[in-house]
Amino acid sequence: MPLPPPPRRPDPDHVPSERELREDLAAAYRLLAVYGMTDLVFTHLSARMPGEGHRFLVNPYGLLFEEVTASSLVVVDAEGEPAQATSWPVNPAGFVIHSAVHRGRADAHCVMHTHTLAGMAVAAQQGGLLPLNQMSMEFDGRLAYHDYEGVAADDNLSERERLVRDLGDKPCMVLRHHGLLTVGRSVAEAFYWMYYLEQSCRIQLAARAGGVALDIPSRGTVERTRAQFSTGPTKGWLPWQALRRKLDREQPDYRD
Repeated sequence: MPLPPPPRRPDPDHVPSERELREDLAAAYRLLAVYGMTDLVFTHLSARMPGEGHRFLVNPYGLLFEEVTASSLVVVDAEGEPAQATSWPVNPAGFVIHSAVHRGRADAHCVMHTHTLAGMAVAAQQGGLLPLNQMSMEFDGRLAYHDYEGVAADDNLSERERLVRDLGDKPCMVLRHHGLLTVGRSVAEAFYWMYYLEQSCRIQLAARAGGVALDIPSRGTVERTRAQFSTGPTKGWLPWQALRRKLDREQPDYRD
């Protein structure tokens, strides 16, 4: 099979059309299913719609992530209520965390939240995510923590404020006794953070299961390694192009 043409350098100022956004978000749902980061029909990925006002794309409630398509995504308002005609229900209560982050962070164009085995296990460990490998070192200083206050509810406005406060300007957060959350200026960026945060959690569980003391690198090594990772508005764009090609070959119906 011939090599595909190399992807063009992205324009950091490009505002995606609704169609582009729908395809990107549907791709992200499919990829979370591929990499085992789903919780049946629960948890959500959301993306801010282009244009004025608080409107977001989210999955219809009841579909498995592997069933989500570009056209099945539902436009909701800031409270998670449908802003379009839809035959599928939506889950406003499940949108509580997303609503808070989208409202509190102008750069949070995409928000991803997962309940994975590894993510929830690390969320229950004292010390949180440890800098055990170069993947996890990238999260040094970029990972926030929010204490558990029970199931997120749409009537708990004060927790929304604390959640946004705890996240601050960081791209990632561990929700204690709950799961993981990432934000991005694009779907590609939010997915990059989520994929590698999940991998870091899986590595930590494997290392702890080895039965020997963990070797924690020096503070200087951690800081130097973190600084070697690039940041910017096009974070994650190169692996995202490769992943989209993978889906185009294996699950092209995500674009439907």
